[in-house]
Amino acid sequence: MNDQPPAWITVDLTAIQQNVARLKEYAGDAEVMAVVKGDAYGHGLLPVARAALRGGATWLGVAQMSEALALREAGIEAPVLTWLTAPGTDFQPAVRAGIDIGVPAVWELEAAVAAARITGTTARVQLKVDTGLGRNGAFGADWDALRDAAAKAQAEGSVEVVGLFTHFAYADAPEHPTVLTQQELFAERVRDAERAGLRLQTRHMSNSAATLTQPSAAWDMVRPGLAVYGLTPVPQIGDPAHFGLRPAMRVQARATVTKRVPAGQGVSYAHTYVTDRETSLVDVPIGYADGVPRAGSSVGPVLVNGERHTVAGRVCMDQFVVDVGDEEVAAGDPIVLFGPGDGGEPTAQDWAEATGTISYEIVARMSSRLPRTYVGGEEPA
Repeated sequence: MNDQPPAWITVDLTAIQQNVARLKEYAGDAEVMAVVKGDAYGHGLLPVARAALRGGATWLGVAQMSEALALREAGIEAPVLTWLTAPGTDFQPAVRAGIDIGVPAVWELEAAVAAARITGTTARVQLKVDTGLGRNGAFGADWDALRDAAAKAQAEGSVEVVGLFTHFAYADAPEHPTVLTQQELFAERVRDAERAGLRLQTRHMSNSAATLTQPSAAWDMVRPGLAVYGLTPVPQIGDPAHFGLRPAMRVQARATVTKRVPAGQGVSYAHTYVTDRETSLVDVPIGYADGVPRAGSSVGPVLVNGERHTVAGRVCMDQFVVDVGDEEVAAGDPIVLFGPGDGGEPTAQDWAEATGTISYEIVARMSSRLPRTYVGGEEPA
């Protein structure tokens, strides 16, 4: 059996653990909810969740209910919040498992109440208020309706309103006026909820950017996502090292075919890259089916045998080509797409800047086709 994959991901769990410990320092007296949605931003839900808890996180946050249930099924008992559901979702498993359900609308509260009555278990809910993002959350008169319905359901005993939360629109631009405006409006909504008789145990609004730059917004808990994985949400302010963080993901492949070609040779589909001299081409077995952005065509940076190079021509579904000049590269030699950067390799931020996106997308889009190898921490390698 072939145990040498053509491309793979290495995740440093010690880095995850240390990043969370660092974020706890930024949070001060507030608790840390490690956001592990999207398969932990592509790093692996369960290993990352356990590493984050070892690092000092006391909560875990996910978008979809299936992710929350997977945590419980794996034996993780820490508090979990899930906040993105659609009509028709079966809330009963989450209610039985003691998972907190983020509730942005009355229909969702009603679904939680129905599940509580069927299961005979009080549903734990956290109300989500829109303080200016204009996305998920109760806004304006809808907030009034949600608040009143939640107070009634709590009085009846079908739900326990555990918390209130919101989300920043411009936390990655700390000086933007909405950052303060949203904090002020959230404080009003907290007072409003408490006047309605809701006994809030936790109030939270800070994502990674706010955790690192807005200590005044910490409230009872912060919800870092990207920073858990050692990436900076505010690259214009500082790189990961500036904030005491270390990127945890490294993406690598092994060279397959190497060849000498003459000047004037077109490379890959549509020959968008043409060699300007006799040179060596290296085929790299990883492509957009694995999560490499097609926008990385002719701009994506890679490290080949300790030297920086750039993708030559189109990124294909399963492979791309690198022009390495006269450098000697053999089949099987390692090609590093990105990693922490301290070995000279590109970083996820480098790929983000080259392709016109954000580092969040670069790591989160890495496909499950790529096997994950875990190092450090207490997870088996």
